[in-house]
Amino acid sequence: MNAQEAKAQIDHLTELINHHNYQYYILSRPSISDFEFDKLLKDLETLEKAFPSFQNPNSPSLKVGGDITKEFKQVKHKYPMLSLGNTYNEEELTEFDNRIRKSIGNDFEYVCELKFDGLAISLTYENGKLIRAVTRGDGVQGDDVTANVKTIRSIPHQLRGNDYPAYFEIRGEIFMHLATFDKLNNTLRKELEEKGYDEDEIREQLYKNPRNFASGSLKMQDSKEVSKRNLDAFLYFIYADESVNESHHESLQKAAQWGFQVSDHFQLCRGLEDVFDFIKKYDVERKNLSYDIDGVVIKVNNYFQQQELGFTAKTPRWAIAYKYKAESVSTLLNEVTYQVGRTGAITPVANLKPVQLAGTTVKRASLYNADEIERLDLHENDTVFVEKGGEIIPKITAVDLSKRLPDAKKIEYIQNCPECGTALIRAEGEVMHYCPNDTACPPQLIGKIEHFIGRKAMNIDSLGAETVTGLHQIGLIKTYADLYELKYEQLLDLEFEVGDTEKKKRSLKAKSVENILNGIEASKQVPFERVLFALGIRMVGETVAKKLAKQFENIDKIANATKEDIANIYEIGDKIAENVVKFFELESNRNLCEKLKANGLQMAIVHDESIERSDKLSGKSFLVSGVFSMSRDDLKKLIEVNGGRNVGSISKSLDYLIAGDKMGPEKLKKATDLNINIISEDEFRGLIG
Repeated sequence: MNAQEAKAQIDHLTELINHHNYQYYILSRPSISDFEFDKLLKDLETLEKAFPSFQNPNSPSLKVGGDITKEFKQVKHKYPMLSLGNTYNEEELTEFDNRIRKSIGNDFEYVCELKFDGLAISLTYENGKLIRAVTRGDGVQGDDVTANVKTIRSIPHQLRGNDYPAYFEIRGEIFMHLATFDKLNNTLRKELEEKGYDEDEIREQLYKNPRNFASGSLKMQDSKEVSKRNLDAFLYFIYADESVNESHHESLQKAAQWGFQVSDHFQLCRGLEDVFDFIKKYDVERKNLSYDIDGVVIKVNNYFQQQELGFTAKTPRWAIAYKYKAESVSTLLNEVTYQVGRTGAITPVANLKPVQLAGTTVKRASLYNADEIERLDLHENDTVFVEKGGEIIPKITAVDLSKRLPDAKKIEYIQNCPECGTALIRAEGEVMHYCPNDTACPPQLIGKIEHFIGRKAMNIDSLGAETVTGLHQIGLIKTYADLYELKYEQLLDLEFEVGDTEKKKRSLKAKSVENILNGIEASKQVPFERVLFALGIRMVGETVAKKLAKQFENIDKIANATKEDIANIYEIGDKIAENVVKFFELESNRNLCEKLKANGLQMAIVHDESIERSDKLSGKSFLVSGVFSMSRDDLKKLIEVNGGRNVGSISKSLDYLIAGDKMGPEKLKKATDLNINIISEDEFRGLIG
């Protein structure tokens, strides 16, 4: 066979196999046997091996894996992957519905979908070809797992038809079917039995639940091994700069036509009663599904109405997840211990007799604070009911009083820090107790460093929690500023203990030392707002840090700002302002910032010089609503670079409503009633010249 014939045959087999994959995985209507399909795939692999230059980058042969990934590259999401707000009862869902109606009126529909219990994924397609797959990560950036995702047979490498956008992202969930999970667990059990493991050891080694198994599989280094796990995926939301359809329901149908596997279990709902019916139906039907779900997602159907409703800092206002009641079990409370957080907050923890719950072994549960212990009226050796709040964090919901011992002692909250012995404080109006010894309490110091190196902060992922603890315990680092003084000779072959119960020695070798120092050096390029978040100022999260950085622009101005200066920033307030001022009142914290500055960290906003800035809109607030000649995000950026402030809703304090096409009538009416200045896109451009 010559090269020309080989290329023609490779192209033919690629098209034929993609067709049969679509028939089998998307339509569930296979037209050839597994044996015939495997033969076609084998023929393609043989030809590609003989003529590698003709292999399509999205060849179906890649679905059997083969690429080795040493480390996963971090990729920033073009469209942030936000979480959904949760609700657990009909009353909260009714409140959500009322908020929607108050904002956009009564003329809208919902789409109800199943909430799959898997791993969120974002797929990027360019000219119909899969070019990238990225995990949720922290919502801003995630891991590039493209090679592994290409092994999932239900995810198309090349789309069908030609009416898809030239460039778009589609979000979905990667999961594992229950039958696949059981099969793989049974195989593992046989292997362990042959090696002589006893039953307790086997139970410890077996995979706990399909979700964790799917998540771990997707992060394996060898894509050939990933292909053996038979992962699956449902896709459910399209992001594109150009409009695909006017509604989510239509987009789901369009995505299925392009070759994506879209769940059959979604429904257009005319009102809340239809939503409740859907929720009740699948609370029963979920037991008959081949995969796990943990609830239902409710979304406003129309895209323009979604835009009107907008987003909070973390969640869309037009969607919510209804979570089904969590599984509950009873077990014995062994003791209550106390953890010290990086801010000095003391969290009581219930140590339990191990029990199986929702596919995992639960040994501990958070008790949150002293009020929770009092509410539960906990006594020593109580039998307690435990469930997973939101199917993730175990919590104690009640005590089985019928099993309480007659002489059981009431559990009293501690008075002194369990780590340094300092008397605890509890500020008026707060629920948490705090250890005020933030300059010498070991868990606080270590916690501050761990927060500082975290992904959302300085992202020094070459430094793990165990290494930080070890370096602190041997006195090599006392604060996060000390990280930038570390030298190669200090770290090479350094030994320290790791582990909470069974202590083991760990030694840093040359490669690990290089990775640590390279990670520390790279963190000097992290932008100022993330450095500010990394400092660990109490109540200053990512959003507040961005607001502070934008308002004051450098660390010195923030350090010298008054409580009033800070509290006047939109949506910050007195409590946060008080904590910021207290942080910089301490000479030790000012010294830390000076050390960081001296070591080259970004302690000021770096403006893009190519963007023209002005203060023409200084002190003015804007709400963008409707469709414009540019994207709404670009319009909001114009407001910000000219000194204005974007807000998410209409109030008396709003200065301007920029009204575009297809703007919601309720929003327009409210703005008119409040005498808000309503301007067009052209009038806005006039404001900024």
